[in-house]
Amino acid sequence: MLRKVRKSIVRSPQSVVKAILLCVLSAVLLALPFNNGKLWIFAWFGFVPVFFSLNNKSLKQAFFLFYITGIIFWSGTIYWLVHVTLAGTIVLILYLALYFAIFGLIIRPCTKHSTPFALVFIPSVWVLLEYIRSRLFTGFPWALLGYSQYLNLPAIQIADITGVLGVSFLVMMINVAVVEIIWSGIRGLRSRLITVVVLPILLLFLTLSYGYFRLFQRSALGARHPVRISVIQGNIPQNIKWEAYSRDYIVDTYLRLTREAAKDKPDLVIWPEAALPVIAEEQQPYYEKVKDLAKEINIPLLLGAVTCRQDRYYNSALLISREGRTLAAYDKVHLVPFGEYIPLRGILGFLQTIVPIGEATAGKEYTVFDTPARFSVLICFEDLFPELSRRCIKAGARFLVNITNDAWYKKTPAAYQHLAASVFRAVENRVFLIRAANTGISAFINPEGKIISSVKDNRGTEIFVTGHATQAIFADKGGG
Repeated sequence: MLRKVRKSIVRSPQSVVKAILLCVLSAVLLALPFNNGKLWIFAWFGFVPVFFSLNNKSLKQAFFLFYITGIIFWSGTIYWLVHVTLAGTIVLILYLALYFAIFGLIIRPCTKHSTPFALVFIPSVWVLLEYIRSRLFTGFPWALLGYSQYLNLPAIQIADITGVLGVSFLVMMINVAVVEIIWSGIRGLRSRLITVVVLPILLLFLTLSYGYFRLFQRSALGARHPVRISVIQGNIPQNIKWEAYSRDYIVDTYLRLTREAAKDKPDLVIWPEAALPVIAEEQQPYYEKVKDLAKEINIPLLLGAVTCRQDRYYNSALLISREGRTLAAYDKVHLVPFGEYIPLRGILGFLQTIVPIGEATAGKEYTVFDTPARFSVLICFEDLFPELSRRCIKAGARFLVNITNDAWYKKTPAAYQHLAASVFRAVENRVFLIRAANTGISAFINPEGKIISSVKDNRGTEIFVTGHATQAIFADKGGG
């Protein structure tokens, strides 16, 4: 990919500093879209500087330069984890940066002898590493390159065919093409320039053509019917969420907001993950208040709660009927390692002193609720895993709900980075996805990935505000 400008180079401190500065520039460019989704354009050429830093570098140097890039990128992208654990954040950043380093190591040989094959090979290597990262050690599919485009609606419509990794592939191919174009221009290889440009432009053209087609085609609603849904954003600070003195305040907040939302006459009201500030079975009076509320407003209510059965604790979603009965429950299937449980506790139990880790048990079944329409729930980071959404849709769900609590991460881009995953799940499955988040972002996403409404205050602020929002979506009607 990268041609040598000269066959030898004097390895001076200046050249090292230059290479490191190029790494820093790439890391900043790549991190910008994950800190502000409107800056998605930077991802399309963010890798260009670090690719140039590989000129005449050895494998060891390539590994080091990309590792530096990865450390800076991840530090600027998931820095908000320090609000949970400083030591854990450092370890995670050093681990995630290894994927950058391995990427640099693998692609280095093909940069010495540039060929059009690099246009496919380099993006393929990146996508393979993202795939591995998404599954290894139960997976950490956060801030995938494709997620940087969640506000670039025409470009992400191919996700219903390729998933988010297809968007990652395209973005990386354009990065490679930009480098190839620059080097071809420097060397005056006009014939080669045409070869380099054809494939990326063709793929980009087909992607955007398909994207605009999906965005502007008339939705075939057919047998679908409007379903009105209200989401409640309680905005409960994490430091008081599980304190005994705050229980009444928390429950009263949700009761008040729900009564306000009921004036919009929704068919379903949704509370966030673990909205109930007690163990449902251990503090029955609080749960009974919620049931009485559903009966009072005559509207089904879905809420997140920690439940306990046979001395095992579950992160659950409970559906209460308009008559005040618990109709169905879903227990979170994909738990967060080192967040909700400790893998290999016998060996790694000491981590309990480093990271606040719960003792949750994973559920075993994918529940499809049937009131007021058939839908499934993804709890917390479950919306990061496309296979979970697909299983829900195959089981009969006609829309998806994500209930979450991102209060841990304060007023940072974490909530928006999480929102990006929900956008892709909606596009991949061509269904509405509704989010109810404790501190935001609580929003409604249509099947094209457009955020059609959200909970916000008068200034347009979406995170760490209290409120509710009601929106009509379209889905097949379910039971009563």
